[in-house]
Amino acid sequence: MRPFLKSEYRFLSKPLNLVSRICLLVGALAIGLSFLFPLWNIYLEAPQYQEGLQLDIYAYQLKAGNNGQDLFEINNLNHYIGMKPIKEADFVEMRWMPFALGLFILLALRAAVFGQMGNLVDLFALFSYFGLFSLGAFYYRLYSYGHNLDPNAPMTIEPFTPELFGKNEIANFTQWSYPQMGSYLLIVFVVAILAAAWFSRKEQL
Repeated sequence: MRPFLKSEYRFLSKPLNLVSRICLLVGALAIGLSFLFPLWNIYLEAPQYQEGLQLDIYAYQLKAGNNGQDLFEINNLNHYIGMKPIKEADFVEMRWMPFALGLFILLALRAAVFGQMGNLVDLFALFSYFGLFSLGAFYYRLYSYGHNLDPNAPMTIEPFTPELFGKNEIANFTQWSYPQMGSYLLIVFVVAILAAAWFSRKEQL
């Protein structure tokens, strides 16, 4: 057991070389740029909306197509099947997610300055938990919207879960849901952490 712990300690204490530190700076930049782009997009088509309805989900806001009019139309569709209106105020994640992403930028910069392999392991673990929790919270919100339906709605349908990833048929409209550039930039952050670990794997104390 003791040799394993010593080996583990040596690995976590490995210094980061210049290339690894640059990778971390690139990762921090990717998170910063993710604020400029939507994380997810939900697109709906229905016979009465041939041009489609679009809703972009950012880390800090909802942005609907057609200068915001699409959200009004989406909520009209939701009303017919008994789904509660989509309101930005209900997305509590948007209150803390920008701070969480800002914290990861600071942690990445800290890892680049102090430069130890252990910093990368901590950063990767924390961001993995954050990513899984965010996706789980998003899925639960979709589940809640599709299962808490008003029984007195004009159209009665079976409870459902809007698609998290892919295409889904709901009543008389079709839904597409896919990640967007903001999410891909967060993946770049993960790749940057792994690349930083790879480039410094042979460094000696």
